[in-house]
Amino acid sequence: MRSYARPTTLPDLRAHLAAGPFRILAGGTDLYPGAGPQLDGDILDLTAVPNLRGIRVDGNLRIGACTTWTEVAEAYLPPALHALQQAALQVGGRQIQNAGTIGGNLCNASPAADGIPPLLACDAMVELTSATAIREVPLADFLLGPRKTARAADEVLTAVIIPQAALGGRSAFVKLGARAYLVISIAMVAARLVVQDGRIADCAVAVGSCSATAERLRSAEAALIGVSVSDAVARLDPHLIASGLAPIDDIRATAAYRGEAAVELVKRAVAGALA
Repeated sequence: MRSYARPTTLPDLRAHLAAGPFRILAGGTDLYPGAGPQLDGDILDLTAVPNLRGIRVDGNLRIGACTTWTEVAEAYLPPALHALQQAALQVGGRQIQNAGTIGGNLCNASPAADGIPPLLACDAMVELTSATAIREVPLADFLLGPRKTARAADEVLTAVIIPQAALGGRSAFVKLGARAYLVISIAMVAARLVVQDGRIADCAVAVGSCSATAERLRSAEAALIGVSVSDAVARLDPHLIASGLAPIDDIRATAAYRGEAAVELVKRAVAGALA
């Protein structure tokens, strides 16, 4: 590590961004394990900027990038974000949840990141701040592949924004791993459904660990619109689910097993959201 900066205001942060490229540090739960014996380069620590922490609602719901998973799990959030809170409780152990941040989870861009499917199911946007500008990007466009995002070298992710229109309905998150706790997902699903007059009026289903990035299942979602609540799970077509995914073989599971697991987890998540 050549230098270390820990700005305490947003203008101070932007001044540092203008000064040159940095390795960004938030919770550090991904950065430190991946750095080996020492951190290389110049480090920019975001954790002292108050604007980057906390959850507030002003029409849209805004989650500061340095908000920890414990804070997400314990916040009073609408039922549409219950899936996110369920996922927050499965991000590592309690120590990781106390330190790890929602922004770091997204920027690490792991296909198995637990926080991503619940956010995709709520049409989340990410706010990217540079020295001279702020832009918002749909989370689905921000994630480009394993460990790859649309964040420019002179930008930091400063917030996750949930549009007001996506705060309706109820949601659920289910995850499959090799054991019950402290495990990287083999497959995971978040579902958010809006019910009106006993029928599904809106639906969002996102699957993680079964493609290069977590994916919304648009065809399966469309097939559920207008379906009665009592028929919803039975109407889920395994072929529609599988067609939206591209699982791989790895040390945790085969592609075939992942595909079969995803079908079952989608059914469980939809049933959970409707319960």
